[in-house]
Amino acid sequence: MGTFIGHVAPGVGFILIGLWHVFNTIRNYAQGPWDFETRSWFPVRYRGLLKYLELYAIMFGSCLSIASELFIGPERHQPLADDWSIPPEHLNNFEHSSISLFFLIYASVALFIDIYKILIPYGFLHVLGAFAFSQELLLFHLHSADHMGLEGRYHWLLKLIIFVSLSCTLLEIVWQQSFLVALVRAMSILFQGCWFIQMGFMLWIPFFVPKNCWKNFEQGHYVVRCADQESTMRGKALANLQFNWWLAGLTLFILICYIAVTNYYSTKVRYQPLQEGKGGTASALKDIELGANHARSVDGDGSQGSSVDGLPFVNLGR
Repeated sequence: MGTFIGHVAPGVGFILIGLWHVFNTIRNYAQGPWDFETRSWFPVRYRGLLKYLELYAIMFGSCLSIASELFIGPERHQPLADDWSIPPEHLNNFEHSSISLFFLIYASVALFIDIYKILIPYGFLHVLGAFAFSQELLLFHLHSADHMGLEGRYHWLLKLIIFVSLSCTLLEIVWQQSFLVALVRAMSILFQGCWFIQMGFMLWIPFFVPKNCWKNFEQGHYVVRCADQESTMRGKALANLQFNWWLAGLTLFILICYIAVTNYYSTKVRYQPLQEGKGGTASALKDIELGANHARSVDGDGSQGSSVDGLPFVNLGR
């Protein structure tokens, strides 16, 4: 993750999963708001193995991330020193791969449970997902890399998004039918992906690095340093603005998606007016009147035989 590709690749993964969750959350609500229920993952509506496309994507992305961090990225294609210890410059590789490991565990367990139809209480997979988000938040908070200054601001904002994902995942266990909580969680996953890519451009592409700041190679990896405190504060302010612009843009995007998906998938109640003439309104009203008169004649005085909303009363004998 300590490269441009290392930020963009997981960012694309989070964006794809986030878009999939946004679409399915809105679609499920539009098709049945009365029986809506939150889900930790969404199957593809096809039979066979394609049903688990989301879980396969998470597993593949997690395995690719672990392989990149531990075997592909290091110059020696392995992260250990000659004495089998972990050198300081590779601590962040193990931290990043540990994050991916928890997402791999979550997706693998969810796949195993669904294939073998194992009975689990509601919220079990949500708890596993919360574990993954909590580890992501913890390891970014206690990162071995020097995330101070400008980098620290970008990572602090990232941790804010992860906290929202974690909180909403736990809230879904309590509020199983809360559409808003599920939608915010889906939006936060999408936001994570966007912010990963934003960090990749702003911290790794020299053209986008803020004015009077530059990439400096320190302790085995590159970090962004600024000339003075004023330049650092300017860079942090730009990060805050970018975060707010992303939030505003994603909010508008979610609203547009909601309108489009609900208009397409919502159940529409159609009314067919009664037609005048033969078999129409007059005939129907006459049949209702005859039925009511018949009910009163059966009851005798008609005191207990009455019609409700034009429907004849049926008296059941004791």
